[in-house]
Amino acid sequence: MGMGRSVLRTSARDWAIPVAVAVLPPATAWTGGYAATGLGAAAYALLAAGGLVLYAARRFPVHVLAATGLCAAGYQALGFDVAAVAFLFAVYAAFREGRRLAAVAASAAMVAVLPLAALASGVDGLGPALAQGRDAMQLAWLIAAGAAGEALRQAERRADEAERTREEAARHRADEERLHIARELHDSLTHQIAVVKLQAEVAVHLARRAGEPVPEPLLAIQAAGREASRELRATLEALRDDGTSPPRGIDDIPDLVEHARAMGLDATLSIGGERFTVPEALGRTAYRIVQEALTNTARHARAATASVDIGYRPEFLAIRIDDDGDAAAGDRPAPGMGLIGMRERVAALGGRLDARPRAEGGFRVEAELPVDRSA
Repeated sequence: MGMGRSVLRTSARDWAIPVAVAVLPPATAWTGGYAATGLGAAAYALLAAGGLVLYAARRFPVHVLAATGLCAAGYQALGFDVAAVAFLFAVYAAFREGRRLAAVAASAAMVAVLPLAALASGVDGLGPALAQGRDAMQLAWLIAAGAAGEALRQAERRADEAERTREEAARHRADEERLHIARELHDSLTHQIAVVKLQAEVAVHLARRAGEPVPEPLLAIQAAGREASRELRATLEALRDDGTSPPRGIDDIPDLVEHARAMGLDATLSIGGERFTVPEALGRTAYRIVQEALTNTARHARAATASVDIGYRPEFLAIRIDDDGDAAAGDRPAPGMGLIGMRERVAALGGRLDARPRAEGGFRVEAELPVDRSA
């Protein structure tokens, strides 16, 4: 409901000037005694049309310049000596959008055309026609409209530059903080984990060489050391990533499946639907979902097989990862950081994520990521 009111307010602001310019000049003409029948009706229509077309001035400034200019010349030729207010707003909009040359050229053309339109309306003599054209389009108004548009354009440009500067400074601070954390982790944990891992490996090796049974706690320490080393290495790589390497996307998912196979998991990939280009952010999220799901399957699920299904639907991208691990129906998935991260990524795109044990056993991660294909 709140979003609907916001859209209505935005639409009302966009229409405020066009409607005002479509109503006020015709009202001025009416109070001036201009006829509202015959050719006069056509002139009133041109006055109103010149105002309404201003709604498109931000998107099509040059087209609106031409349309408002033709409307002004039209009602002048039909005998309406009314100021070309709509054209002035079009000049302002053109300067604001950076179309200075088009605005200057159109203004010069209008200064020349309006006296000719006055002559066509039956004005007696070139002098009165020039005077009428000057009244309809005074140079001071043109200069003021162009200057106002250019001033607003420069103000918006400076605001954008200031915003970019703030964003770059924030990114720089974040990069420095990430590198600082990476250095701290490397200095404080890497050596200790390496020592624990090495000691456990040596102890297991010596026990096996001596023909003695290896205690289960020692095997658990060995496995935990390997896992901690992998996790720390992945964390450091993520923290040191400066964003210069190409982002992973949906086209890199086959590499994930191939890597899972190399790690001993019987993983398969199927892609259905009519393929289309997906936005970079969506492709990156799809990649991370598959990556996290396969990683969890390989590390924690004690699964033998996994399947990755990518479905291209008309309005969304469907992703499903199934495994045959030891999860049972009714189990509650542990809210680890991987699952939380997936949910946050999907929520940021306005999508849906469902992660739960399957009724037939194993675990399923399912996501729907909306795609605006019209964009």
